Amino acid sequence: MKRETDKHILKNGMTVLGEPMEEVGSAAFNFLVPCGTSRIGKDLQGSGKILKNWVMRGAGGLSGRELTDRLDGLGLHRSNAVGSYRMGFSAAMEAGSLLDALELYSSILQRPELSSEQFELCRQLALSEFMGLDDNPRQKVMINLREKFYPEPLGLNAFGTMDSLHSLTSEETASLIDKYFSMPDTIFSVAGSYDFDKVCSRLEELFGGAEDKNIPHFKAEKPRRGYWHEPHEGSQVHIGLMTETVPIRSDKYFDAQVAVSVLSGGMSSRLFTEVREKRGLCYAVGANYNTLKDEAGISCYAGTTPDKAEETLEVVIDEFKKLRDGVSEDELARAKAGLKSTIVMRSESSMSRASSIGGDYNLLGEVRCLSEIKRRIEAVTLDSLQEFLDSNPFEEFCIVSIGPKEIEAAKKI
Repeated sequence: MKRETDKHILKNGMTVLGEPMEEVGSAAFNFLVPCGTSRIGKDLQGSGKILKNWVMRGAGGLSGRELTDRLDGLGLHRSNAVGSYRMGFSAAMEAGSLLDALELYSSILQRPELSSEQFELCRQLALSEFMGLDDNPRQKVMINLREKFYPEPLGLNAFGTMDSLHSLTSEETASLIDKYFSMPDTIFSVAGSYDFDKVCSRLEELFGGAEDKNIPHFKAEKPRRGYWHEPHEGSQVHIGLMTETVPIRSDKYFDAQVAVSVLSGGMSSRLFTEVREKRGLCYAVGANYNTLKDEAGISCYAGTTPDKAEETLEVVIDEFKKLRDGVSEDELARAKAGLKSTIVMRSESSMSRASSIGGDYNLLGEVRCLSEIKRRIEAVTLDSLQEFLDSNPFEEFCIVSIGPKEIEAAKKI
């Protein structure tokens, strides 16, 4: 499965990327607009959640109902998201609808209606999502963890706070369009069945006239480490912890990925075996790699009961630190096989590939092809992994918990 990446820069600077997939009849695209939480900032926190829905409620002279009917009429499966750097607008469809879909998204991103009535409805949706986090403490603890771990404003969450969502005005939220919806700074990616020349020509017609908005830069504060607890009545304790590691730009990035896979790559991984199966300390445990451009961490979630929370935290951290004592040949082989399997499965979705190549370009300024990624995973050896673990020991942790009482062990770490 050899795929080459297409790339073109529109006359105004907008980046267009593509990855053809001859085996599929679908196409998917993703617009990454430079309007992420770190640019929006703390004063308007939560406005991105409102805006990503608001722009979909009427655009280019079409009412919200008319726009929805047109999008549904093309058979678009669509989703929007707010990340640290960018706001993403993605859609997947039968390949023949691609060019018509681009025209509708041109209106959404450049000529949204933004009525005050629809703003209030979108604010209510954002408030409902925020309040819904109380019913999902597992998600909430990881959102809080990320916000504590990364330096502000990089870690700001998209949900906002109850106060910020109530205080936002339609004028403030609409102003984000003028400030940050800069098409020359937007990354567009497409994957699946498409004609790249036709896509670029259509994008030039639709977006080529948009001017640069000179997006202001932001400065990140120093990261914090420590322990934070949120009281919550219930019979469970939700623990999130995160430790620093190398970012995606590092030469040791794939060693870090393999290390995480040894920890949490399946039911034979160390965390699952030691914390859940052997000791019965928790009902759920797992680790993930997270990266921004220059900062990265390995996060871990554990769900347990109050009487087992102290031991659960201690054993999880011990498993992180014990990685440095060495990894076996079998563990390395399983970790690499698991990572390659994940990549192959993701590569078979046009939506996933459109998102991946756009994400790569956002963080790296280039796109990694699938064969290169698999080659780099295969190149990880016990020696290279040990070198990574010796150079990047897991010694400092950022810890967040939600539950009926604090974890005393967390205060000593």
